[in-house]
Amino acid sequence: MDLSNENVVHIKKDGVEYLQFRRLLEYSDVINHAYTLGIDKDYRTSTVDKKPLSEDRFQKAMNNYKNICEEIGTNYINCAQPIQLHTKNVKVVDAQINSDKPDLYEMEYNETDGFVTNKSNIILSTTNADCILLMFFDPVKKVISNVHSGWKGTLQEISIEAVKKMINEFGCNPADIICCICPSIRKCHFEVDKDVKDMFYEKFKYLSKINMIIEYNSEKNKWNIDTVLINKVILENIGLKSENIIDSGICSVCNSNIIHSYRVEKQGYGVETALIELK
Repeated sequence: MDLSNENVVHIKKDGVEYLQFRRLLEYSDVINHAYTLGIDKDYRTSTVDKKPLSEDRFQKAMNNYKNICEEIGTNYINCAQPIQLHTKNVKVVDAQINSDKPDLYEMEYNETDGFVTNKSNIILSTTNADCILLMFFDPVKKVISNVHSGWKGTLQEISIEAVKKMINEFGCNPADIICCICPSIRKCHFEVDKDVKDMFYEKFKYLSKINMIIEYNSEKNKWNIDTVLINKVILENIGLKSENIIDSGICSVCNSNIIHSYRVEKQGYGVETALIELK
């Protein structure tokens, strides 16, 4: 199975599978990046309720991080990963907390769903199993961001919070920022009941594409919502150029044989990770 398309390339090497965005590869002298693939691998470093994993499972996860990082030419020790709780909180990472191990689930990053940095050798890592992960890169100011935007994060516009942080903290021009959207659940499978539909409609009814974003399925009495399109539109509204918003176009549910999906795996689901680093 090859998920390569006009925006991403699917790489299989030494037992490791991942995607890279063709646009970001144009800056491979400046950044490292990857989005992992494979349900035989798991990048979870705590249980779903944020409790410690068994030592065996934790070490397997560490080995997975080590392998993907070595494959893209970096060191997994440099990873920083937030404790994702579907917030709109985005934090600036100025330095590594630990010198001898990755900064995974440090309390300093509790209730955090996005990172921004202009520092080299800090790998910003987020995880997903249907939620949207967005990797941002400003090639002018040399600033990166990595954001976890589930449906709750999308309602809170966390992607906009990240861009604002890049602007306010580092002087980025949104017209220079590249945003890459990783595989996630898509409109074809994101079905919701009226309560969730109403929240999205009230929040985004002002958008000109609202009738494309929310569609009613009369057969199931459900609504399908395009959270990826929401992020594209609101990012354009804040100043990103449409040509700089690069979508993988890949649904995690449609491809659940190779991408972890909460909706398919249910309890005990695994996660993939998106990594981005300034060299």
